[in-house]
Amino acid sequence: MTRKTKSAAGLKPAAAAGCTAALDALFQPFNSGDAPGLVVGVAQHGALLYRRGFGMASIEHAVANTPATRMRIGSTSKHFTCLAALLLAEEGRLDLDAPATIHLPELKTQQGVPTLRQMMDHTSGLRCYLDLLMLVGGLAVHPVGRAFEMQTRQTAVNFAPGEGQIYCNGGYHLLSVAIQRASGVPLAQFMRERLFQPLGMLGTELAPSDMTILPGMATLHLALPPAVAKAAGGGYRRGIFMQEDVLGEGGIVSTVDDMLAWTAHLRRAVGGQPQLGNADTWQQMVTPACLNNGQPTPYALGLMVTEHRGAATLQHAGGVVGGACQMVTVPEYGLDLILMTNGPAANPVQLAKQIIDVVLAAQLKRPPPKPVSLRSYKHLDGAQYQARRTGLRFGFAAAGKQLGISLFGPPAVPLLVDDGDTLRLRFEDAVLGHFAWSKGDLAPGTDGAAPATLAFTDAGVPDQLDLLPSTPPDTLKAGRALLGRYHCDDLGATVAIAVEGSQLVLRLHGDYGQNALALTAVSADAFFARALDPLNPSALGLTVCRQRRQVVGVKLSSGRARQLHFERLPH
Repeated sequence: MTRKTKSAAGLKPAAAAGCTAALDALFQPFNSGDAPGLVVGVAQHGALLYRRGFGMASIEHAVANTPATRMRIGSTSKHFTCLAALLLAEEGRLDLDAPATIHLPELKTQQGVPTLRQMMDHTSGLRCYLDLLMLVGGLAVHPVGRAFEMQTRQTAVNFAPGEGQIYCNGGYHLLSVAIQRASGVPLAQFMRERLFQPLGMLGTELAPSDMTILPGMATLHLALPPAVAKAAGGGYRRGIFMQEDVLGEGGIVSTVDDMLAWTAHLRRAVGGQPQLGNADTWQQMVTPACLNNGQPTPYALGLMVTEHRGAATLQHAGGVVGGACQMVTVPEYGLDLILMTNGPAANPVQLAKQIIDVVLAAQLKRPPPKPVSLRSYKHLDGAQYQARRTGLRFGFAAAGKQLGISLFGPPAVPLLVDDGDTLRLRFEDAVLGHFAWSKGDLAPGTDGAAPATLAFTDAGVPDQLDLLPSTPPDTLKAGRALLGRYHCDDLGATVAIAVEGSQLVLRLHGDYGQNALALTAVSADAFFARALDPLNPSALGLTVCRQRRQVVGVKLSSGRARQLHFERLPH
């Protein structure tokens, strides 16, 4: 369904028609009558340029997506949460730069206490509860309060506050609780009364649980792998998030029209004309964080400050179980866009870049970035490395004709960017951290093979990568010493490692679910761990802990929750 729109300011009717045709062609692959789809809105200088829905809002009920369809925006919610916190700070009810334990006394202190601001810019060092819940329970749904309990029970952190940057939903959940305590009302009510209603965003709300039925809401669709779909007799299952109290980390539901009204306000506010909050608040919103060592980062307060082909952008993506979102504004050109999906094989981040290319084709200053060709890096194909400081494991491998990168085992994805002297994995692409390798260090060794060590930086912090064996040991033989039971206090979980058929399997049993991961040896003391459930994306690294050559425990690390210690239990 479409509605008639006027041409965007700065575009002649013929150019606007050309944009519409090009965008129709871009989204046509997602306009299916038997698959989920997306909704998209584009405006320039406040004038609507494009507003359409594609695919199905509900396969079950044969309802199509329209521009009025409501969808989850996931982590795009984060800058709304930051604004809520800043409004309370304006009123003296929240101190964003004091130790967070003033507002959250339940938070344990490890290597220093983070501030609420450090939770907002992902420099708190806290582990992320989403990784923890998925690890201990797979896709099981956890009750209200479980996320807060998991976040506050952690006795270790990824790093000391301000010493690094790792994307952390848990920090935003804690921030949400602090907002509720300071305001005296639920976050959903605060956002409705202080953010959404003043801007006329009447189709927008914070909806903490996927179990709640909302009018006009698209069903979230989780695509099944082909083999599973064939056995199940259908290609999708309903997307249900793993908890019932998703707050400011990703709980907002919205519409195309509401989000375009919001991005227009965002541009005006950054330009010095805010309707909500004062000018200083909005300056804080778009000021990227700096680490303790002075290293700047691309992340501000719930917004990523980036660029596309020479044009400065403010943006934030979001993902939920069975859907995704991307919001971008390009202030220099007055361009705003929003994409929300409910389950198709679509990448809204890449689609947003393509929209910008179409609309600003005549104005962008730089050509599109060139992909990193595999041809120059064939010696890295299949090489696996482990970071000395953090225990992260990176792999390089072919991703089509490009050099791809993987974390904790294959598959590799082509996310690397050639930045002249360096290759980078950008924060906005990995939604993890931002990593850089000197191209000189990536050169082959004297034998033409992958170098034995690689220097790289993690959010500007130097680290060293060590090459793992090119021929790993047999997994079952290497795993014999690991067989037995373990316990992890920070997860509240008991673990068993056993041989099941031809696989070495780690099984976790928590209070609300369980998870099983297949272990694959990469060295005598290093294993990859990947969930057996094909719908569970959990991928981790396991490191063996020994004393006098005896296995006394293991440590599991995910991208956002590092060095979880599992103590071996007596036989």
